Amino acid sequence: MYLFQELQARADADNPVKVGLIGAGKFGSMFLSQVPTTPGLMVHTIADLDPERARQSCRDVGWTEELIKQTNFTDDAAGMLKRGGIDVAVEATGNPSAGVYHALESINNGVHIVMVNVEADVLAGALLAAEAKKAGVVYSMAYGDQPALTCELIDWARSTGFKVVAAGKGTKYLPEYHASTPDTVWHHYGLSAQQAADAGMNSQMFNSFLDGTKSALEMAAIANASGLSAPDNGLDFPAAGMDDLAHVLRPTSEGGQLQSSGQVEVVSSLERDGRPVFKDLRWGVYVVIEAPNEYAAACFRQYGMNTDTSGRYSAMYKPFHLIGLELNISILSAALMNQPTGSTQGFTADVVATAKRDLKAGETLDGEGGYTVWGKLYPAKKSLAVNGLPIGLAHSVTLVRDIPCNQPISWDDVELPESTPAYTLRKTLESQTRDS
Repeated sequence: MYLFQELQARADADNPVKVGLIGAGKFGSMFLSQVPTTPGLMVHTIADLDPERARQSCRDVGWTEELIKQTNFTDDAAGMLKRGGIDVAVEATGNPSAGVYHALESINNGVHIVMVNVEADVLAGALLAAEAKKAGVVYSMAYGDQPALTCELIDWARSTGFKVVAAGKGTKYLPEYHASTPDTVWHHYGLSAQQAADAGMNSQMFNSFLDGTKSALEMAAIANASGLSAPDNGLDFPAAGMDDLAHVLRPTSEGGQLQSSGQVEVVSSLERDGRPVFKDLRWGVYVVIEAPNEYAAACFRQYGMNTDTSGRYSAMYKPFHLIGLELNISILSAALMNQPTGSTQGFTADVVATAKRDLKAGETLDGEGGYTVWGKLYPAKKSLAVNGLPIGLAHSVTLVRDIPCNQPISWDDVELPESTPAYTLRKTLESQTRDS
């Protein structure tokens, strides 16, 4: 890609790539830590609900007071996008409705948009990407996050002539985690509530990583970007280490645990009895490939690839991801190459709000990682068939009927405002999909 050569040229011409960051939380702070050592890149404006907190975040990651003074701070992200002066916006709020709104504002103002906000992308990314294409701007996944890194592996495999059998990531998973709440989450991380608070860790956000919601969202994003399928009954989270990927993630017809070839899946770093998996992939991403012929399979053996017993299936993986520390790749790809690092292509998979416990009419849903619901991965067609409420809209909405534990929640089960851009765009996406 030669990004650094292009970037250095911008630095030499005193014409840096100008970034507007929306949300200076953990991901945003990790990105900000890399800015002082990246020539040719500048953060023009940081938009955050608490600008003073954002300034402190800059100090915490090593910015000098001079650099802070050179940067604009605001609590008005839409105003930042309308005023101009930036090449790329980074949406890192984690709020689905806000993310959709900011993406639309970015596109309408001719600004490339990098969506750290996978929650918003899964909610309505197919239409956002289409609008961006019409406007001539880039709509991109965030490099450093697992969906973009997985899509990179998928692209590598397909471009080199391999069939993609499975792709996804690793995580720490046990079935009981689906019922985890912000009150129970820190036990599973081996932390006390006080230790987590001292570290500035958000209990609901970290619980969404644990209860399966984030895994479902990230696999939906990968499926929607790559065309891989979602399993019919949600993620299985099979236990598998790096050496076992090709054996476990092959179709059941071939002795593996995969429902069918060409799907997304998440592997667990824990066996079902809680024992750790050998050489687990908890922090990484993978793709399982199939040799197209006997010659290629022989090359797998000759060059030390990890294969299943047949020698036909193998896996490539990246054992770690650096989250916001790698975000520059997306920003520079958009600004310098006019290319995304992964982008939604269609509505293949969805994430439906699912009851964590028996819920009663009149209760208010509290979204990803909360006390009431977790997000389950569905094929998009199945989600539409059950009229599933997307997890991204299961925020501050009231149930109108009782819902048993582990049952999907439908649009008809809640009272929803109908005036938000997120609601309107999602309903349009569903209508277009049904009519197609």
